[in-house]
Amino acid sequence: MRPGLVLAAMIVSATAGCGTDDEPSPPPSPTIQASVGKSVGSTAAATTATATATPTGSPSTGWEITVYYTAVEDFHNGADTEVTGCAKLDCKNGTDDLGAYPADFVDAVKDEGTGRTSSGQYLNWSYDVGFWLDTEPRSSDGDRLTPFVSAAADPDVLPQGTRFTISGCGIQDDGSSPQEAVCAALRDGTWQITDEFTPGLGGSHHIDAYIGPETSEDFTNSDWYITLTNAQIKITT
Repeated sequence: MRPGLVLAAMIVSATAGCGTDDEPSPPPSPTIQASVGKSVGSTAAATTATATATPTGSPSTGWEITVYYTAVEDFHNGADTEVTGCAKLDCKNGTDDLGAYPADFVDAVKDEGTGRTSSGQYLNWSYDVGFWLDTEPRSSDGDRLTPFVSAAADPDVLPQGTRFTISGCGIQDDGSSPQEAVCAALRDGTWQITDEFTPGLGGSHHIDAYIGPETSEDFTNSDWYITLTNAQIKITT
């Protein structure tokens, strides 16, 4: 999840204790060793129609697509920051001692919504739950986040369960074209809306796409840390 990916309370309680699989491996592209991501806090450009009005299989243009990822504690440093929250999933706004972590890792967890600690646990965060420890990174439906599948949107734009492909990458927010390996991996994804933005951080043509764990200390300086504008999608179901 990203800064705004909502974990609803009813889902939180329903999914307590589930999930023990290992973190999905990073994207298969050779250049993924650089990595992904861009701030989910940006707002989408004003538009006059939403994808829900687009027939299945027809292209819809003018989308802003950001990527989000699982922060990895081992790639972060800085002064230790004490974190309090829920020691288990079935909880909201807890006050348990969750441990101390590098300050920039904690910041990344709040930005991205999820982080893998050095102990192998996941420190997750959402605006309506706060921090909690878990066995996996989660989406708002309570399932684990799956690289190149899980995506987020405002529910009145693309309802949960909507499947789509990215048929055109558009351009980056600086006007340049994205690297072909990055664009190809995003186009090859089989995306499904399983997450939501924090209220106010989405928009009528804004999608977040999950790409897995970061793979290096300079992840946010790589070709994968990206925001696409004027991208094109196709709704498949």
